[in-house]
Amino acid sequence: MKNRILVLDGAMGTMIQRYSLNEADFRGDEFLNHPVSIKGNNDLLSITQPKIIGDIHRAYLKAGADIIETNTFSGTVIAQEDYQCENWVDQINEMSARIAKEEADSFTLKDPNKPRYVAGSVGPTNKTASISPDVEDPGFRAITFDQLKAAFKQQMSALQRGGVDLFLIETVIDTLNAKAALMAVYELRDETGIEIPVMLSGTITDASGRTLSGQTTEAFLISVGHFPLLSIGINCALGAKNMLPFVNELSRKSNFFVSAHPNAGLPNEMGAYDETPEMMTDQLREFLDLGVLNIVGGCCGTTPDHISAIAEMAEAYEPRMHQKIDKA
Repeated sequence: MKNRILVLDGAMGTMIQRYSLNEADFRGDEFLNHPVSIKGNNDLLSITQPKIIGDIHRAYLKAGADIIETNTFSGTVIAQEDYQCENWVDQINEMSARIAKEEADSFTLKDPNKPRYVAGSVGPTNKTASISPDVEDPGFRAITFDQLKAAFKQQMSALQRGGVDLFLIETVIDTLNAKAALMAVYELRDETGIEIPVMLSGTITDASGRTLSGQTTEAFLISVGHFPLLSIGINCALGAKNMLPFVNELSRKSNFFVSAHPNAGLPNEMGAYDETPEMMTDQLREFLDLGVLNIVGGCCGTTPDHISAIAEMAEAYEPRMHQKIDKA
């Protein structure tokens, strides 16, 4: 990252949707008698449809991605509870990591001058530690910090066994959730003696630049700045055009490398994303002109075509200068 801008892959969910999978496809042979519907549990496809997941990784690697994410955005017992798949969490994460690692290693072997890396994707879960789900009881919490930490630790331990090179704690909507994940990383490092770099990426909900739990971009940075992160950034949220001011703020105030992987614009009335690769790269070019990024990629609605266009553009730019910021 000191020498060039690295390219992160695009959306896993967007690519899975292209396969128009049905309930039977999600169940495969392993979940024929599962008691509830599991259609939509994309993480489970690493077990039931590993070839599809491998094909998606390969498409992003061919497009020029330096870093691919595991198919584990919802790979915690907390998120898998919706599908009664809590007992499969270890296998989901380890299998997902192995599938991604096999594809990344094969591309590195073909071109050692462009090594490819696997980031273990750690999503925010569907519960928050800072916000009450009950408007009548603002002090109520659906989950505790310790429960979150244990769930993240289980997920990341399995990702580590599967061989990931990085952890990507992404789409952070509640910084307290992210802190639980970071504490889990600390505990894993102490127990295993293995130090895996951590990328952290928050998401903002509107033009105010705040996370769902109410933090500004600067407050988010200050809240997690004590941890020795590899990078900090913003993903999902507003799309590239409206994300720039907040990424620029991170770049000016952060000691870490800086990343951005925005959506392909904002969702339309049907929930789809309309920005073409050309439209998205035109917007991201301003980020690179300003020199605020070390890692760039795509989130919801992005495809290998988007990543290919982003990778081609990024080759022409120098990365953001990584330097210590004087906090005094």
